[in-house]
Amino acid sequence: MQEQNQIEGIRKFNRFYANLLGKIDQEIYSPAFPLTEARVLSEIEAQKGATATEIREKLGIDRGHMSRIVQKFEEDHLIVRQQSVKDKRQYGLLLTPDGQTVHNELVQKATKGVSKLVDPLEPPRLNELTAAMTKIQQLLSNSKQKSAPVTIRPYGPGDLGFIAHLHGTLYAESYQFSELFEYYVLKGLTEFMANHEGGELWIAEVDGEIAGSIAIAKSDDDTAQLRWFILAERFQGLGIGKRLMDTAMAFCKEQQYRHVFLWTVNILETARYLYSNYGFRVTEQKPNSDWTPSEVLEERWDADLAVEHANA
Repeated sequence: MQEQNQIEGIRKFNRFYANLLGKIDQEIYSPAFPLTEARVLSEIEAQKGATATEIREKLGIDRGHMSRIVQKFEEDHLIVRQQSVKDKRQYGLLLTPDGQTVHNELVQKATKGVSKLVDPLEPPRLNELTAAMTKIQQLLSNSKQKSAPVTIRPYGPGDLGFIAHLHGTLYAESYQFSELFEYYVLKGLTEFMANHEGGELWIAEVDGEIAGSIAIAKSDDDTAQLRWFILAERFQGLGIGKRLMDTAMAFCKEQQYRHVFLWTVNILETARYLYSNYGFRVTEQKPNSDWTPSEVLEERWDADLAVEHANA
């Protein structure tokens, strides 16, 4: 009986959430570009080079319907087919520049729709909401991905370029950051590579695939800066971010730093929630209009480790 009540509770939440998102979808999509087509376009962007069959099976779309969508996208010059290097019989799907433009417009509309939805929430309530969503995603994530081995290791040859690429693509797709942000990240990484005394950068790998990174850079003898904390979207919600944070904070204690700070932006709610769990607090804010179409707030967060050292 208890299990039946739990199942009904899940179904009730599903009905509520589907109705909630449906209201957003009505404002974003139109008969000329319905939701299913938007989902296919997003998957083509996310799974660059995936075949039509792979995308169809992931989204649960009828074979005939998928075929018509692909044909329409090709006629509208939104996608191109590219022959697989592994199997000459297979063709992956890629967005054209026009397709990328359409995808970016849909992302912007979706972002505005969600922002409008959560705008009445105070920051603590919004933190609770995003944390709950992260937990749901973590619990219901693909079991194979969850069981894949996760490795945290120091960076090696080629890693820093990939981390800059990951920042550039993820922030552009999710938050419409410009290429200036990737330049900012790459510049900092090259400076770190030239001199990282008192610091370290770690790479998280899932089953041998790079999932994200985190770094500690020395600011002075007592102070360190936490930098380049990022996770690819497909690996978020699996607890990897916490492992990276644990690694970085343990390093700070080993190096006997008494203070740690970081810079972030106010729109990264999940990361901000995680920082607060590690004792970081916002100490400074300043507007930034260099990276995004609309102004964001850069935030400095600080954590004091002096008390822990005193008690050690």
